[in-house]
This record gives sequence, C-alpha cells and structure tokens, in this order.
Amino acid sequence: MLHFPRLVIATANRGKIAEFSTLLQGIVDEVIPQGELGVMSAPETESTFVGNAILKARHASRVTGLPALADDSGLEVDALGGAPGVWSARYAGEGATDEENNAKLLAALEGVHAPRRARYRAVLALVTSPDDPRPLIAQGAWEGEIARCPAGEGGFGYDPLFLVDGGSRTAAQLAATEKNLRSHRALALSQLVDLMRGR
Repeated sequence: MLHFPRLVIATANRGKIAEFSTLLQGIVDEVIPQGELGVMSAPETESTFVGNAILKARHASRVTGLPALADDSGLEVDALGGAPGVWSARYAGEGATDEENNAKLLAALEGVHAPRRARYRAVLALVTSPDDPRPLIAQGAWEGEIARCPAGEGGFGYDPLFLVDGGSRTAAQLAATEKNLRSHRALALSQLVDLMRGR
C-alpha cells in the first residue's frame, strides 16, 4: 500500500482542508495545505472534474516536490442540465461567495417544482510526482435535492441548500462527523484508499 509521510492538499478551501485532514487520519502522517508551502492555486482551465483535479495535483507537486492530492468537486442539478458542475465555486462569477452562489442557484430554479434532484460529485487525483504517469483517480457522488431556502449553519458551499435523508435535513444541518462518513469526498476517498492498497 502506498504510504505518504507528507502529502500536499492542493486547495485553499478551508472547509475541504478540514474534511481531508479528518478523512486522511491514519493514512497520511502529515497533511499540508498547499498555501503553507507558498503554492498559489492553479487556474482551473479544464472542462471536467477529472481534468481539473489532475491539473491541480500536478501543479502542487511540481512547486513543492512532494506527493499531492487534489479534488475537483461540485454540484450537479438535473433541472439545470448538470449545472453548475465544474463552475460550482464560481457560479455567480470569479471570487463569488457561497451566499452569492446559493442565491444564483435559487434564482435559476425559481418555478422548478419537486423533485429538484441534484448530487454533489467529487473527483480526487493523487500524484506521487509532477510527472506521475499513473495518477490515482477516485470518484464519489452524494445524491440529494435542492431546498427552496437555506437551512443549517455547518458545512460550506451549497450545503445549506443540499437536502439529504429524503429531504428532511440539509448537509449544513449534519454534524461534521456524520457528513464525513457520507459525503461525496468521503466516498471518493474510500475508493482512493482501495486504489492505494492496490499499489
């Protein structure tokens, strides 16, 4: 099984860093956010989650000389043809806040009646070096629906609008420990660990 004393996490998103730090306990000795090593975020120029995840992982590894893990994830809403998708973090424009993205999503779904099916999708890419010819790719999806108004104080991103449990709670109403067991990133990470064991 692959083991990493130090692994760079290629994101500046504090919510993702917290999730990965928890989810990788016992697998990686030290999880290091790329910002602590002076790595600037790579522009997400690819059109797919897989492409962006690999791009970000290679960039972080190239700058630091360390193995790197990146994710590209987002929300796919069926009634919007899969949008916002890879544009989830900047749905309302570059530098948009979570609140602005959520507001735009609700506006886009105005008049759309239940079920407002959606899923969070995560793709993880792990590289042992910048030119790793066989990056490990893992994916996970978390099915749910979009609420008509935000609820909950936890999580980040679209969590206050993402209904789980048959529509009774949003992801923002889940305890962090529960979310980390069920989320798209948790599912992808479980798949990644299986792939690491195969190496």
